[in-house]
Amino acid sequence: MACLAKDRTFHGTHASNLAYSGAGRSLSAGRLRRSRVINKCLVLLFCVFAAIPAFSAQHVALHPRPGFDSGEQEIIRQIVDMERQAKEASLRRDADFSLRTLAEDYVAITPLGQVTTKQETISARRSGQLRYESMNVTDMVVRLYGDTAVVTARADVKGHQLGEDFSGPYRYTRVWVRRNGRWQTVSYQATVTQ
Repeated sequence: MACLAKDRTFHGTHASNLAYSGAGRSLSAGRLRRSRVINKCLVLLFCVFAAIPAFSAQHVALHPRPGFDSGEQEIIRQIVDMERQAKEASLRRDADFSLRTLAEDYVAITPLGQVTTKQETISARRSGQLRYESMNVTDMVVRLYGDTAVVTARADVKGHQLGEDFSGPYRYTRVWVRRNGRWQTVSYQATVTQ
């Protein structure tokens, strides 16, 4: 279930998002070329994952505790709803959602350490080479700091990029900032887990 704590933290389960799969293995020269192509595809995949602002709420319940005001509860609901919309956009390969929700100064860091920008992320989404079969996000936590919300979660993703399977478990952090009355993602980082 979910809870709101005095530390301005929301804990939720059964929310949904995307993540990124990376590989770092030594390969023979013949397989090295293929590995580089796959790694480039994975970077592209990460760009798409990061653009999604992605984890949506599936049956997220809010159980406010005393001391958590209604304004903060509403902000948390807004962030959880943005995460839900991001998941839906990912499944539909909707690049316009990323265009609207990523800040101009957006930066993502892949599990391989590559830095990607808003334009790179949107281009990756528009390529149409990425297909998601499913996304399941759990252990979502939303922390509020004024006009900033930090979301952390686990994500189990199934899908293919250029015919390569990128399915697996991830943990991610996404930072939302409210600018001119609307929420935008300014930063994203994903890590492959076991």
